[in-house]
Amino acid sequence: MFRTLMTTALVAAALPTLAADDAWVADARTVATTVPPKLLAALTEAIQRSGPEGAIAQCRDDAPRLARAASEQTGWAVRRVSLKPRNPKAVPDAWERATLEDFDRRAAAGESPAALERAEVIQDGGQSVQRYMRALPVQPLCMNCHGPVERMTPAVMSQLKTLYPSDQGVGYAVGQIRGAMTLRKPLP
Repeated sequence: MFRTLMTTALVAAALPTLAADDAWVADARTVATTVPPKLLAALTEAIQRSGPEGAIAQCRDDAPRLARAASEQTGWAVRRVSLKPRNPKAVPDAWERATLEDFDRRAAAGESPAALERAEVIQDGGQSVQRYMRALPVQPLCMNCHGPVERMTPAVMSQLKTLYPSDQGVGYAVGQIRGAMTLRKPLP
């Protein structure tokens, strides 16, 4: 009886912690899933207005702007990263790189790329930091500028060379993991 009461008390004491953990993950998930649809909408409009080559500059400007806005509105530090970055600012740190590599392994094993995420509290410089990542699978719209080079128009290739001379973000197929939304927030 005493053992049962102690176990129940320990489980009950742990529940608020689990609920709090679930709350921060749900919050991070919400933030991570709000930016990509906004970017896709802006890119769809830009492609209709000025073709895929015109949308490249729009993506270059809007993606970081949307991430900054999400950061300011939510308190999370939000950005996109990739193992094959187009933008030099999208290079992953060690935790992000390991997560992206894990996402690739899991997708190769049959998991849906759209559902891949990781949430963890890590120690960074003696401080506890909440980290969250959500995979960004390539959408059909993305193929204009991230697909196989041999299928890109000369205008797209020219714009990519101009704006991203060290571009690595090509050669993808629809559904492959292009990168991820990554969020971090230090704990008080």
